[in-house]
Amino acid sequence: MSEDGPAERCLPRPGAVLSLAAAAVLLFAGAGSAAAKPTGGPAVLSVSSSASAARQSATTSSSSPARLSDGTIVDSPAAAGKVQDYWTSERMKNAIPRDVPEPGTPPAGSAAPAAVPTGEAGRIEPVTPTVPSRAGTRAPLITESAEVGKVFFTDPSDGKDYVCSGSALNSPSKQMVVTAGSCVHGGQGRTWMTNWTYAPRYRSGDRPFGTFAAKQFRTFNAWMDSSAPGRDVGLVTTWPLNGTRLVDATGGQGLAWNYPQKVDVTILDYSTDRSGGEIQQWCTGPTAQGYFSGTIGIYCMFGGRASGGPWLQQFDDSSGIGYVNGVMSAIDCSGWNQSPYFDSAVKSMVDAQGSVT
Repeated sequence: MSEDGPAERCLPRPGAVLSLAAAAVLLFAGAGSAAAKPTGGPAVLSVSSSASAARQSATTSSSSPARLSDGTIVDSPAAAGKVQDYWTSERMKNAIPRDVPEPGTPPAGSAAPAAVPTGEAGRIEPVTPTVPSRAGTRAPLITESAEVGKVFFTDPSDGKDYVCSGSALNSPSKQMVVTAGSCVHGGQGRTWMTNWTYAPRYRSGDRPFGTFAAKQFRTFNAWMDSSAPGRDVGLVTTWPLNGTRLVDATGGQGLAWNYPQKVDVTILDYSTDRSGGEIQQWCTGPTAQGYFSGTIGIYCMFGGRASGGPWLQQFDDSSGIGYVNGVMSAIDCSGWNQSPYFDSAVKSMVDAQGSVT
């Protein structure tokens, strides 16, 4: 039987963890060569049969103020300082990599979006830092970006500390991070994360730019209501650190939307099956239609515990910046990583959050 036929391939599952033997053949920093990629691209599998009907709340988003684990709103620099105090080096080291939840049951009359343009293609340009680099910081590695970092938070559903990846995103506020929706909200039946902070260019415990506490979250209603894989996108407005805004300190990635399903991207992510998740890892190649409705995929074989890292068009290794055209969301059992397709709704969500300060 053909490897490419949906009947012969095991069903994809977000958060699926690959064996170390399978992981060894990824094209990533330090790998000798790429694995033999299945030809023809993955077949599309919808979340459920009802998802082919008209969708509900698939293009709208909601926001929420960030909170400490005791419910206190992070509404002042002093409260942001409490988030920084919470995240000791030991807590960061022991944080659990975030698995993406199983897709939930879509609400009546809902469906995941199709992975096709919903308007004209467009871009927001990236920006470089406007403040001098901090003295004494270690030089970046090849394909390591100051605009990419680790995300840390507490999940109120179990009280445990978790870690994701994320990226600074250029916006009018200069204070925004883009990550997976599962890294800001637990999805169907759950709620917003607490104690949320972002550590740009984290490396083996080193935080050269400090940490930026969350001020406000935003994600798609379809993610909150039904854990729709095609809407697993989260945005976070952060507090300035000692008066310096995030994008001024690190630079910010651009944004790309309504591009074809097949584009060349570079992925930067803290996948835990590479160096214990302590160093940024990379993969590059063309995307294709994803397994879930509303997603794109790439044969990278990053482990399932790798949510939130940016999928970047036209990545410039010398500056560490490109155009975010997706975020790491899931992996299927044959090694194809998945991202929500960035359409006009993603651009609208960025516009809604981008001026919040």
